[in-house]
Amino acid sequence: MTRRHHGYALLAAIVALIVGLSTALYASVAADDGTARRTVADPRPPHNSAAPASTGTWVGSWSASPAAAEPGTETAALSDRSVRNVVHTSVGGTSARITLSNLYGRQPLPVTHATIALAAGDDSAWAAAETMRRLTFNGAASVLVPAGEQVMSDPVRIAVPPDTDVLVTTYSPAEPGPVTVHANARQISYAALGDHAGSVTGAAFTEQVEAWRYLTALDVLSKESHGTLVALGDSLTDGHSSTVGANRRWPDVLSQRLRRAADAGQEVPRYGIANQGIGGNRILTGGNGRPADNPSGLDRFSRDVLGRPNVKVVVIGLGVNDILRNPPVTDPDQILDGLRTLVRQAHARGIKVVGATLMPFLGHRGYTDVREAVRQEVNAEIRSGRVFDAVVDFDEALRDPYDPRGFRADYDSGDHLHPNDQGYARMAEQFDLKDLTGSAPAKL
Repeated sequence: MTRRHHGYALLAAIVALIVGLSTALYASVAADDGTARRTVADPRPPHNSAAPASTGTWVGSWSASPAAAEPGTETAALSDRSVRNVVHTSVGGTSARITLSNLYGRQPLPVTHATIALAAGDDSAWAAAETMRRLTFNGAASVLVPAGEQVMSDPVRIAVPPDTDVLVTTYSPAEPGPVTVHANARQISYAALGDHAGSVTGAAFTEQVEAWRYLTALDVLSKESHGTLVALGDSLTDGHSSTVGANRRWPDVLSQRLRRAADAGQEVPRYGIANQGIGGNRILTGGNGRPADNPSGLDRFSRDVLGRPNVKVVVIGLGVNDILRNPPVTDPDQILDGLRTLVRQAHARGIKVVGATLMPFLGHRGYTDVREAVRQEVNAEIRSGRVFDAVVDFDEALRDPYDPRGFRADYDSGDHLHPNDQGYARMAEQFDLKDLTGSAPAKL
């Protein structure tokens, strides 16, 4: 062998060594805007982790949009605390992975222990012992989530059934805050002092909160699901006023409809459902702060819809808060232009778009005849077929036939803006399941 060949061999060996070391030292981190980033992670070997089976499709089984910084956590935060989030699956799979967000944090968030397990029962912090798994991040047992970004775990083998509570627990020895949160979750989650992430017992989890902290997604590797349906909306999608812990938001009920129809042999899609509703959300305007609390639909569409795995359909239910909140939008064309912008972004990815009509709000403190006229104009254009690929008419389903400006009394939660459990079920019943199949047209 010549000296030149020896040199090439030595160079190749050095390159291979560098690549190997880089793989061991770095973990993949995704920015909350969907941009791929990398960050240094704990290089310690994983404990109790396993690679997933190679067959199946990654779909979203549960999700919640990061919506704000949790009040009161700017300085105290949740240091030396185990956070046990309770989430409910839409579809099952053979493996799982999670996404953690530090969108509203001002400093990196260290997570030194993270686990996933099936809940031992409904509304419980206790885990089914045989299902407890430790989560890793690019092979490391710990991860540092940069401020303003999110990180996805490695897949782990765990049999996740549909329509089941799952416990995702994270421990942070030092949390500089503020805590990234999705409040008003209609689900009780828990926290405990000290590292109890791997604890099967729920005895230490004495703190209860109706919010999801850090956790924004649970994906599963499914052999049956065709893809993900994203529900993008406001409090009406988030499930405001539905029964806590009962999973009676309209996306929950739609998931149950799809599963029953598929099990009965009907030709309907098997979709995981990602609920990306945020209370008070608007199409055009976000809240205060940087990043903005309650980011607008236009700002978060890339992350909350396009950034989810294998999205086939998005259902958009936004616009009421643009009309109701201060300052109100009194030009229906502004709302419709915003909706059409979202549709164009979805179509660019081949995603079908189902749009919801805006529901009535007579009797709510924000009602005026001017705002009602805007709602009617927006709904007329939505029903015309010139905005979305298909329409689900929530307004027609829930309005009072004797005064269509307001809710039917048996669907009203009492605030004249949000449905009760019966109303949410009625919303889910309005979907023609055949509208959820197919793909986006080349041109609307």
